[in-house]
Amino acid sequence: MFWVKKIVSQFFMPVPLLLILIVIAFLMIRKRKFSKITLGLAASLLILCSSHWGSNALIAPLENQYPVNNMPIAKGCLVMVLGSGHDDDPHLTAVQQLSNTALARLSEGIRQMSLGQDCKLVVSGWSGAHSTRAHADVMFDAAVELGVSPDLIIRFPLAKDTIEESQFMRWEVADAPFRLVTSASHMPRSMAIFNNSNLNVSAAPTDFAKRTTAWWHFDAQSLLNSQRAIHEYLGLLWFKLKYEGRADKEPTIISKLDNAQGL
Repeated sequence: MFWVKKIVSQFFMPVPLLLILIVIAFLMIRKRKFSKITLGLAASLLILCSSHWGSNALIAPLENQYPVNNMPIAKGCLVMVLGSGHDDDPHLTAVQQLSNTALARLSEGIRQMSLGQDCKLVVSGWSGAHSTRAHADVMFDAAVELGVSPDLIIRFPLAKDTIEESQFMRWEVADAPFRLVTSASHMPRSMAIFNNSNLNVSAAPTDFAKRTTAWWHFDAQSLLNSQRAIHEYLGLLWFKLKYEGRADKEPTIISKLDNAQGL
């Protein structure tokens, strides 16, 4: 189901959807009216998603839900940073291997640690289909390179997605309070998932993508921001339909781990 979800969602992303519309228009070229309408839809989608105003309109409702968190951590100090990919290149340092999004999240996680005392950092992420190392391990090394003591870092190297990350966290801390660090556009879905797992979580968003520029500005960054927003809307819809309000029907990753360890 994990890979089915990933593959199906790709067909709703701007670039694959544009290519599908163009291919359909080409295959139906003898039906000129239908072909023109399809190409028109493709052009409209490209203009909307690659424009500053279009991408901001998509991503702003997500990013505006949670402000930057500068509140001191008074009761307990635990900061969880959700993973977001790395480049598996042994010639680079761990910090350099991190994607821009992962580095932004980790940097904010370390900043959140400075708002409390004796804080612990939680990093997560599996190896994926192409990496030789778990993302959590690369995040661990990067955090150490940035000055965090190894003794203060907890790793979840088996968590594949946000739902599994919430389950590992519930297994690790129960009802202890903690700060959750992830991209601002991903925060609404993350908070919905973690709250649904009855975790004592507060949001610390980072990696804000919304930018102010000229209305006539079209670029690849805007297209990427639109893709991020669409991905989150699809993820929110999937979660609400399948899991929200039904914690008993969440994937049983913790039960499987318990059984594997004989607990």
